[in-house]
Amino acid sequence: MSNVIIANNLTLCYESDEEIIKDATFAIKKGDFVFITGPSGSGKSTLLKSFYGNLQPKEGSLVIGGLDMVDIKKSKLQELRSHLGIVFQDYKLINEWTVEKNVVLPLWISGYSNEVQETQARRLLHHVKLSGKENKYPLELSGGEQQRVGVARALSKNPFLILADEPTGNLDDYSSNVIWDLMENACQQLDTTVVVVTHKIPSVFNIPYRHFTIDEKGSIYEVH
Repeated sequence: MSNVIIANNLTLCYESDEEIIKDATFAIKKGDFVFITGPSGSGKSTLLKSFYGNLQPKEGSLVIGGLDMVDIKKSKLQELRSHLGIVFQDYKLINEWTVEKNVVLPLWISGYSNEVQETQARRLLHHVKLSGKENKYPLELSGGEQQRVGVARALSKNPFLILADEPTGNLDDYSSNVIWDLMENACQQLDTTVVVVTHKIPSVFNIPYRHFTIDEKGSIYEVH
């Protein structure tokens, strides 16, 4: 089983030079479902940003999908991101676009045909329990529904890696359960690697998972 994420002595910081993540070494395999927890301000979201190239390592090495993130070229980073599914806590939907168009944004960018886009949108909106809302706009949906659109978009290109930052932090139980079910299915059925930053691991979770925690000093440990 190949490693999708490999970190060796990884240190991350912002411009202030205060180290957020310190000397972290770990590997995440293909098909792993990983929860990352820790106190507020411990660096959970910072770590996730490094996985999609929004923050480069200060020291050590980080390899995502076989690509070295330390000196990755812009063209390679764009290519990598086209194979990732990213779920943000604040949805990041385009309010002027319909639900369907938001879902297929990654496919549209990559030049897939309208037929492929429409088929994939219907399939995914069915999975996130939003069939019939294709032509609605994000602001016509509840927060939970908007996040389910965000998850559908993240899954639209069948990514090898899904990165989710507090995906259910502000949601009702129904929407939270829909999102966990989707991510579980992607992991189990498609062998997709899923990494989720969260304050709290769901009390009911139906597949095996790994749990990393970040302490207040920026050290990362795996909880067994």
